[in-house]
Amino acid sequence: MSTFSKPIIALVVIALLAAACATPTPAPTTAATTEAPTAISSTIDCMGAKSGDTLTLMYQWTGSEEVSANKIFQPLVDACGIKISAESTRDAAVLDTRVKSTPPDILFWPSSSPVSLYQDKMVNMTTDGADTANYASYWIDLGTFSNTLYAIPVKADIKSIIWYSPARFQALGYTVPTTFADLQTLVDKMATDGNVPWSMGFENGAATGWTGSDFIQDLLLTLQGPQYVLNIINGTTPYNDPGVVAAYQIYQKWASDPKYTVGGANGTLNTSFLNAIYLVFQPNPEAMMVKQSGFAGGEIATQFPTLVYGTDYDFFAFPGIKGMQGGADWMMAFSSSNAAKAMVAYLTSAYGGKVWAQTGFDESPNKGANGNYTDPQLIKKAAALASAQGFTPDLGDTLGEPFTSAEWTAIIQVVQGTDIATALAPAAAAQKQITGK
Repeated sequence: MSTFSKPIIALVVIALLAAACATPTPAPTTAATTEAPTAISSTIDCMGAKSGDTLTLMYQWTGSEEVSANKIFQPLVDACGIKISAESTRDAAVLDTRVKSTPPDILFWPSSSPVSLYQDKMVNMTTDGADTANYASYWIDLGTFSNTLYAIPVKADIKSIIWYSPARFQALGYTVPTTFADLQTLVDKMATDGNVPWSMGFENGAATGWTGSDFIQDLLLTLQGPQYVLNIINGTTPYNDPGVVAAYQIYQKWASDPKYTVGGANGTLNTSFLNAIYLVFQPNPEAMMVKQSGFAGGEIATQFPTLVYGTDYDFFAFPGIKGMQGGADWMMAFSSSNAAKAMVAYLTSAYGGKVWAQTGFDESPNKGANGNYTDPQLIKKAAALASAQGFTPDLGDTLGEPFTSAEWTAIIQVVQGTDIATALAPAAAAQKQITGK
């Protein structure tokens, strides 16, 4: 998720985000690693690309993200002499125009369903040199349509984590739970001790409810597994299925009862999602835990600069979860030029994964990244991702309207005490309207 809004993954929604014009970006000029050129050239397969060959790229990364991307590309430039011409835009209309007229050789783009973007124009990634052995099978499945691999994820960000204070846990005799049963036991013990377990605030204007959606999806991933969530997305499992109801029952208890969440139902509804984070780490904490995406670490560090990561604040993966939820940036090819093949082969190689991890540009789904992160938060998040049995995009963003609004409305109603089956009925109807199932 972005810091101030729901993760905007679907292509149509991305169009609302930012600038209406693409910005030319110069080819990277700085080295990304400290390895000698000879070591780089012996590790990277140029796939026939020659010095001076041009590779066109398009992505939505800007600022520090673009700097990180350039550092990752640099070893390929050094090894093969490829010249990179890149465009950066967050405007899907600009992307659409470019792809339909003169598509880039390689596109990096966030999507919950990458194969649905420009399937008729994309190139088979396998024939373009992708090394699928470096990816868990579920990543390959998400990027495949009709037995053709059209997309490979290069970057991921997980949401299925819980933030807490190790120092406070230790002082109160609490330990980090490792199973969902352990989490339930811990939550009940905290409540019995008079310590409010959760800070659940999800107020965010028109988007109020999205943190509840994320929490419920993590419950579904824990209780039912990733395929169950994917079946909700494809419509084969209705959103008012008994498994969904069971997740809502747990969430209703934790998000409505003042013994379990700050301020009870009113606190959940009226506390902003940012303040919900701060309540756990302020000088006089009001809660023990907050479930929030990776961006929370930066918010905590900014709001409370004297706090020390690993001592005063840290996180753990949602206990017992079978698959992670989050967002991913995918690599798609529109060319089979030697330079394009070189980029695909490089980024999907174990060495490419290593460089990505060392650069610290979020987590890489490439197995070659494992063991090569240096940032302590990325090390933990990457370990959680590596052990996941699956990966699912956000339900609301993937299904889109009218489901997204109907789901948030259901969550708000359930927190306020509405019967769960009654609240879920419109969301299930919206799901059926979208999927046709």
